[in-house]
Amino acid sequence: MSGITRYILRQMVVGMLFVSIALTCVLWLTQSLRFVEMIVNKGLSIGSFLKLTMLLMPGFLVVIVPISLFAVVLFTYNKLISDREMVVLRAAGLSHMALARPALVLGSATSLFGYLLSCWIIPATVRDFHEMQWTIRNDITNVLLQEGVFNKFGEGLTIYVRSRTPAGELLGVLVHDRRNPARAITLMAEKGALVYTETGPRVLMINGNRQEVTPGTGKLSLLYFDSYTVDFATATGAKPDRFRDARERSLLELLQVGGGDVGPQEYRRFKVELHSRLTAPLYNLGFALLAAAILLTAGFDRRGQSVQVLSATGLMVVVQATALGVSNVATGNLAWLPMLYLVAILPIAFGLWVLARPPWPRRSARVLAADTA
Repeated sequence: MSGITRYILRQMVVGMLFVSIALTCVLWLTQSLRFVEMIVNKGLSIGSFLKLTMLLMPGFLVVIVPISLFAVVLFTYNKLISDREMVVLRAAGLSHMALARPALVLGSATSLFGYLLSCWIIPATVRDFHEMQWTIRNDITNVLLQEGVFNKFGEGLTIYVRSRTPAGELLGVLVHDRRNPARAITLMAEKGALVYTETGPRVLMINGNRQEVTPGTGKLSLLYFDSYTVDFATATGAKPDRFRDARERSLLELLQVGGGDVGPQEYRRFKVELHSRLTAPLYNLGFALLAAAILLTAGFDRRGQSVQVLSATGLMVVVQATALGVSNVATGNLAWLPMLYLVAILPIAFGLWVLARPPWPRRSARVLAADTA
């Protein structure tokens, strides 16, 4: 690798890292708002909150990295043109392809990184994210009793806690149990605690009373106790099995799945997910070559490269929008699957063709004047 290539490549790598980190932080802040409800209502800890949000980040990198790379390639070559460095490099005899080599190297490297993300890392993190989210929402062991709130669990169990001490002790506990409609009971205790056993979580109540109205007679039965436990198991019931969607499945599972296993609609989604994983990383290389081809072949303009920058940005947006549209259409009809590969390969082919072809012949002003005469 020549010194000029390393010089340009170093600028691109630093810029791409900076832009990617900035976009990732913005997305992390926006996505973290989704879990405020879990923190408030489910008592989610800071550690679990950070883990949930971090598990989402690899999925966003597949979108962030190509856009960051495209922006950095545009910025770097535009800066080289504006600073007249590109004039010197062209005077030294460097061709379009030689000048585009840093973008080609970085685009290829990020494409390999994209395959690592889409084929292995993202399915694992999405699966862990959904498993953790499912556990928090359905496993009572991860739910803390909220102070001053009538906490409802399953069908017929309501628990109220006046306050909670720093040590986890519950003060002013009220339990209304209607899991057996024929024998509804109400329990009150001075204090208690949420304990976990091998059979599930329970509320331990100390120094309280148990009230029950006898069916048929309407008489109130009152029992004072020193300790009493309330089991959550029959309130929450058994958790249903969670269906794993296409993004959680490995490549082998996506290849082996059949229409009879998941149904026609899910089968199409699985196949689109499979081919999307194989084509999405190619946009790293395609966007880098697209930006390099348009700027490097435009020539120098004292008024700047605004037209070229806007043209490249417009083409990138069109390609990205087309890819999303084809993906949605292919979900309804698998005959569109080849278009996923065509849209991904087209920017690469276009960029290489523009950079490798000889310059268009330019006719002198005298010849043009003679032709017009």
